[in-house]
Amino acid sequence: MTKFFLASVSLAVLMASAAVAEEKVFPAKLTAHAVLPANTIVAAPTDAADFLKTAAKFTTPDRKRAEGLGTVPGLDGVLPTGLSMPFNGQAIQGFSGIKTMADGTFWTLSDNGFGSKMNSSDAMLFLHHLSFDWKSGKVNVLENVFLSDPDKKAPFPIVMEGAAKRYLTGADFDIESVQPVADGFWIGDEFGPYLLKFSSDGKLTDVIPTKVGELEVKSPDNPTVAVPKDPTQKLPAFNVKRSGGYEGLAMSKDGSKLYALLEGPLFKDGSVEKVDNHPALRIFEFDTASKDFTGRYWLYPFADGGESIGDFNMLDASTGLVIERDNGAGTPDKACADPKNPKPDCFAVAAKLKRIYKIEFSDANVGKAVRKIGYIDLLNIADPDHKRLQGGHDAVYNMPFVTIENVDRVDATHIIVGNDNNLPFSSGRTLGKADDNEFVILDVAEFLNTK
Repeated sequence: MTKFFLASVSLAVLMASAAVAEEKVFPAKLTAHAVLPANTIVAAPTDAADFLKTAAKFTTPDRKRAEGLGTVPGLDGVLPTGLSMPFNGQAIQGFSGIKTMADGTFWTLSDNGFGSKMNSSDAMLFLHHLSFDWKSGKVNVLENVFLSDPDKKAPFPIVMEGAAKRYLTGADFDIESVQPVADGFWIGDEFGPYLLKFSSDGKLTDVIPTKVGELEVKSPDNPTVAVPKDPTQKLPAFNVKRSGGYEGLAMSKDGSKLYALLEGPLFKDGSVEKVDNHPALRIFEFDTASKDFTGRYWLYPFADGGESIGDFNMLDASTGLVIERDNGAGTPDKACADPKNPKPDCFAVAAKLKRIYKIEFSDANVGKAVRKIGYIDLLNIADPDHKRLQGGHDAVYNMPFVTIENVDRVDATHIIVGNDNNLPFSSGRTLGKADDNEFVILDVAEFLNTK
């Protein structure tokens, strides 16, 4: 009885301290900035079908095929972005997950293409091996690895099912997070959601659905979810919203475990999973040797105003970095007076919450909330040395993008952060201009070392 009481008191103190710590803001200083221009297009592989030689042909409002290159204007709501589709080639954009390598290079990936399963059947899925020239501010694409399914591992017909080269597209999977390993890559998908394994040359080897004990997690884009033929029949069951699958995928330092983080909370009995009345996302533990979920999970609760996560990487055995954000974009000084009546000369809803949290979770709190130790504010980054190449003001750099989906540690005191520019649909940096792909190095020594 005494042990139970003391344990209960300790847990209560821990939860109380976690709630206080969540509001602690740590300083961040910009030390380097690099930019990959928004309109960065590469040719499809020579052995790809002609259908894949151009992209974004189905981004018209009515989903009809666009017959001419550059005939469909890019819009962020009603705000023009200055770029038009279809593209002559495949776009290097939508960076949605990054991993620091020992040689100083980075692996990242483009997500499903143009925002939905319906409009991304001609967007090829590929990974990018990057290096940065921080002095000149340039991003160097060392290699693109296009993903394919030659051995028919996908448990459904892919878009290029009958093609000589079975390349994967954004209508097959929505890849959002990556962990390079010795024999290839682990990738988190939003459509299933699935955990995917690829060989080093991009061939699909494993498609693992999210089934944890009796719980099977499905989004409305899961290929097994089908609308009944009769409208009087019961609709199919799914329990995460569209775009609510795996946005973050971290790996333990020994490589034995993956920690797959949903972007949206699970729905149970008509309501979302919560912690202290805050929507909370599940982190599922996965064993890489057995290629199966362990059954263990933790909950990541949103802060007030938080709506999505962007990326997730481990720092050590029990702490990690998570990007949390709202759905706003642009700065408040240029926000529309009436968000319900957006206009093409203002930001519909300005960015208010763009953060990177340091979290802690371990054996001690399995099935419970992670501890949110504190955060850095990506809308208020110190830039005393004027390292920024664009954006910001005075001695401040900011990232007022709707989606910021790349974070990892670089060394003991620095992290790398990058946005997903949703080409050509996001215009959060400059009114009327499609967002570039921006990467920054931030000095966050106190943040990384805090306990």
